Amino acid sequence: MTAKSLPQFILYRGFDRPGRHVWSPFVNKLETRLRLVGIRYDVEVGSMREAPRGKIPYLAIKDHDNTELLADTTLITRRLVDNGLMKDLNANLTPAQKAQDLALRALLEDKLAFYQTRERWINNYYTMREGALSALPYAARLIVGPLAYRGVTRTLHGQGTGRFTDEEVREFKCEIWESFNDLLVEARGSEASLAARNEDADAPFWVLGRAEPTEVDAALYGFIAAGLVCEAAPESRGIITGFPVLVDYAKRIHDRFFGDYEIWGDMQ
Repeated sequence: MTAKSLPQFILYRGFDRPGRHVWSPFVNKLETRLRLVGIRYDVEVGSMREAPRGKIPYLAIKDHDNTELLADTTLITRRLVDNGLMKDLNANLTPAQKAQDLALRALLEDKLAFYQTRERWINNYYTMREGALSALPYAARLIVGPLAYRGVTRTLHGQGTGRFTDEEVREFKCEIWESFNDLLVEARGSEASLAARNEDADAPFWVLGRAEPTEVDAALYGFIAAGLVCEAAPESRGIITGFPVLVDYAKRIHDRFFGDYEIWGDMQ
């Protein structure tokens, strides 16, 4: 399929931050997934009211006079792959490798995401309110903020994360980030990674140690970038920056695929 035959893609990110990563790891994940395969897209803020399933990010696909809205990063990716609009990054993996990739994504999206939500909305509520709801007028933020806080509190309590102490949650976060750092240390030294960097010293390396990225790379980069730019997650930023290989991994991907974006903090 040629670039001319592709429809127009519009990514609704929920944040008015042109040329920068946003606080949502899932928005960053979807952007990364699109860029890894060279799909061009436009960005808009969008809103929860207009979002299908009430979730951000969501993607509009405009083809001639038809517009389709898709939600949920995993379902969006699956739909684009099934329709031949996006390359399947996991097509050449063995069944065991596919299982590993899926498990690592679940660790980020179904475990770490809840710990980070607690840090942002419970431990750093006011900063999170002003950032996540920045598209709303201040008076509206005063109304919507407490509603979001109560909803998050109920969700975290039911899911289980709200029942832990702050120290326990910190230990859980550290364990996850340390595990990914260990994976990346091994991946960076893999034969495929070394060969790529022999040809290009700035080449990215990938979680499974292969020559090309897989689905987990889009998710991991999305979480790292969000952790480094989110002002409501200072603890997570401190944990991530404590692992130089995590930062090196993210910086290589940023430089290769997000050269038009500002890089985080003092790492410019």
